[in-house]
Amino acid sequence: MNTKLKCLLLDDELPGLTYLKMLCEQIPELEIVKTFNNPEKLLAEIPQLDFDLLISDIEMPGMDGLHLADLLQNKLIIFCTAYKNYAADAFNIDAVDYITKPVKIERLQKAISKALERFEKPDTSKKFIQLNTDKGKTLLYFNQIQYIKTAESDSRDKAVLLTDGSSLNLKNIKFDTLLKELPETDFCRVNKKEIVAVKAIKFFNHNEIVLHNLDKNGKNTTMILSETYRSDFLSKVKL
Repeated sequence: MNTKLKCLLLDDELPGLTYLKMLCEQIPELEIVKTFNNPEKLLAEIPQLDFDLLISDIEMPGMDGLHLADLLQNKLIIFCTAYKNYAADAFNIDAVDYITKPVKIERLQKAISKALERFEKPDTSKKFIQLNTDKGKTLLYFNQIQYIKTAESDSRDKAVLLTDGSSLNLKNIKFDTLLKELPETDFCRVNKKEIVAVKAIKFFNHNEIVLHNLDKNGKNTTMILSETYRSDFLSKVKL
């Protein structure tokens, strides 16, 4: 028996919701449980709903789709939106896929295939590593890392900037050791003194990388992409 994903649909614009429902009804792997045009109504009904997947718009009155998705634990999320600028935020909360409108059936089917794969094979990979810091041991979760650089106070130590803006000082650890522990597809060394999380990147060229993160002066953090690590970096950021 083929797996069917129990699905909720959310879009505050009724024409968009109707069109999305029509597309989903053409995909045999989906079972539409309910449709909503108000994120707060959906959230209120969550305790009574049995579903596996939410396909949602992002910009909506009252509560945006990103905030809503963040409240849904252990549920698969696919975003369908007219805006491209939320992609990084969507993948930061581990969305299955991000589709820009107008939605095409082939693109939606591809996203559903990704959702099915994740549903049938839950991610059991390692999520964190235990490391020594200047304040004691810590559990460093991979999805919280923006970048790692050589500490200014001691080159044997490494400074880690986290997604919440805080930082950790890792004691006496080499970049090679860290790279062996970090998920290979998600992190890349860009020069002798820095490792970056791929999801933290906003722009890049052959010589420089610009991050979403803002420095103390309100400017985007930039990194040098050295020739030594360029080939490996470019292979990891290919779509």
